[in-house]
Amino acid sequence: MSYESNPHTTQTNILRHLLFTTGASFAELQKDSDLTSDHFTFHIKKLVESGYVEKTDTVYRLSPAGKEYANRMDTDENEIEKQPKVSVVVVLERERNGQREFIAQQRLKQPYFGFWGRLGGKVRWGESFEEAAQRELEEETGLTADFTYKLIFHKRDYKKATGELLEDKVFVIMYANSYEGELIVDYEGGHNEWLTQDEFVAKDKIFESARDFIDLIDAGATYHAQEYYYDESEY
Repeated sequence: MSYESNPHTTQTNILRHLLFTTGASFAELQKDSDLTSDHFTFHIKKLVESGYVEKTDTVYRLSPAGKEYANRMDTDENEIEKQPKVSVVVVLERERNGQREFIAQQRLKQPYFGFWGRLGGKVRWGESFEEAAQRELEEETGLTADFTYKLIFHKRDYKKATGELLEDKVFVIMYANSYEGELIVDYEGGHNEWLTQDEFVAKDKIFESARDFIDLIDAGATYHAQEYYYDESEY
């Protein structure tokens, strides 16, 4: 069972209760609930099936997975907090004919269809930033490289007309200037090219943050936060 969205209110209440104790009986958990025993049992069973709650004899407690999940709970609002996405951005550089070129990628999937940026993707559970950068590069370009950390970039995208927050992302910028392999130009969801910074900026639709990455690396920045605003037709 996936709990990426908030679970039933009763299940959230059970998780919250167990967050503040080493274990509780059925009666203790049901004490402040107006549900019948059968209905309450249903919700406890769902949590046990999900792997978030364990039962030993007559005592219920959070499993290791349940502790990690419930630890993300806003205990005032009684809901799981929505958090920024953590992704790596791959900046791969080479020199050709005396000019600096960087791998650029046109996004050919929603959202931001047609926009140009740097390749990258979400960091998987238990994965190092170096491993994530290497995986994303090989999956999307067929190239391999050894990456080093450069900076953290906190990017928040807003809808220009209403100010509504569209996306909240923490980018870990990883850099390499040598590689092996043959570039895959086209793949499902994207198109790759080597471009100079001027060629990249000249594209019709670009992620402004992707333009800024190079300048920040050159300046030796270690952290940067910025807000960007998009028309609804662009998102």
